[in-house]
Amino acid sequence: MSRAERETQILEVAERVFADDGYQATSMDDIAGQVGLSKPMLYEYFGSKEGLLLACLQRSKAELLEATSRAAAEATSPEQKLYDCQLAFFRFSDDHAQAWALLRNEFSIPSASVNTELEAIRVQQRYFTADLLRSVCEDLDHEQAEAYAEAIIGASERLALWRDHHPEVTAEKATEHMIALFAPGLGF
Repeated sequence: MSRAERETQILEVAERVFADDGYQATSMDDIAGQVGLSKPMLYEYFGSKEGLLLACLQRSKAELLEATSRAAAEATSPEQKLYDCQLAFFRFSDDHAQAWALLRNEFSIPSASVNTELEAIRVQQRYFTADLLRSVCEDLDHEQAEAYAEAIIGASERLALWRDHHPEVTAEKATEHMIALFAPGLGF
């Protein structure tokens, strides 16, 4: 197995174990055993348990941006772009449940570097969303677009958490709720 393939395997296992057991309760021995590596090899790849968690978060960050960017690129109208990007977020939270569990459990990880990476994910999505809003509503200024983006991201995160307790609410239905909430303010 190549190094890249092994890293992907490790990240998949680590993401699942961190999500299932929590960061504090997870040991590098747990992950190494499930991957079939020695603990020293796991440290060779990621340096520490925190380094492994950061790698998981960075992978999730890239995958979320890829999913929302792809949705924006494939849309044929401003309204469709908003809908498709919102849907991509909710589908990401469904399809990457373990990554989503890592992202939402930030308060159980007392680490400045982990909290910085979690905030970097939000900042990435804020810039993406603000740019998206400016592309579909040309009369929004920079401040409005960023403020709206923050509100949308916060509401989306809370709605995704709420959906954990309401599994009957599909990604499509959650998207409809979000569009109904913010589209009138954008003139749609």
